[in-house]
Amino acid sequence: MEYEIRSDTGRKRAVNEDEAAVFVHPEYDAVLAIIADGMGGHKGGDFASATAVQMIGEQFMCAIDVGTEQDWSDLLYDAVVDVNLFLYTTAQQDESYKGMGTTLDIALILNQQCIVFHVGDSRIYQVTGKAIRQITKDHSFVNVLIDSGEITEQEAEVHPQRNWIMKAVGSEKSIVPDLCKISLPSASYLLLCTDGLSNKIEKEVMLDIILRDASLAHKADAFVDLANERGGEDNITVILLEVPEIEVVPS
Repeated sequence: MEYEIRSDTGRKRAVNEDEAAVFVHPEYDAVLAIIADGMGGHKGGDFASATAVQMIGEQFMCAIDVGTEQDWSDLLYDAVVDVNLFLYTTAQQDESYKGMGTTLDIALILNQQCIVFHVGDSRIYQVTGKAIRQITKDHSFVNVLIDSGEITEQEAEVHPQRNWIMKAVGSEKSIVPDLCKISLPSASYLLLCTDGLSNKIEKEVMLDIILRDASLAHKADAFVDLANERGGEDNITVILLEVPEIEVVPS
């Protein structure tokens, strides 16, 4: 499993409140990618995203006796719940952290299966063959309007409240993340990104970049460069993972 991580402050922000990491378990054939976009001001946003990635990563790396997909799923679900309560409690006890929270996207790769946890409006895309699809569904105000038929997806892209999110880790005492499982075919890709990228680059352009005859590193750089060229008003963070092509050995 090859991967590249990029995180850029962008052209308009003074501070990068995004956080991203990939963890490879030392004993199990398991890879964990996490991306988070913090909110709540400089101190709160930084703290929320960094704490979420660190706490979940630590619980993953310390995992023992996880023999099944359900074991892994339970472990990560509990980790998200723990982080949420910790951030919520911290915000209640310290005025300087009031109102903080973070988006959270987790992709746990177990062989050719992937377990996804999602909160907020950061996104996970999958590229298989020459097709791209969005795995996650934004927990955003405009998505509520889309679902109710009040606006179209095209109108949502320019809606003045398109950055309002309805769900974040740490903003409420309890949380239930979205959960799904997808298969990972040979020679496919996973793209995790914050809205600083997805608000600037259409998924068709994402597909073009991923399918280029270039290194994974160059593709990751291209995402950040293009988002900045198109304004770079927000922090820009991306994790790009490549599922290797399985070689068929003749019998």
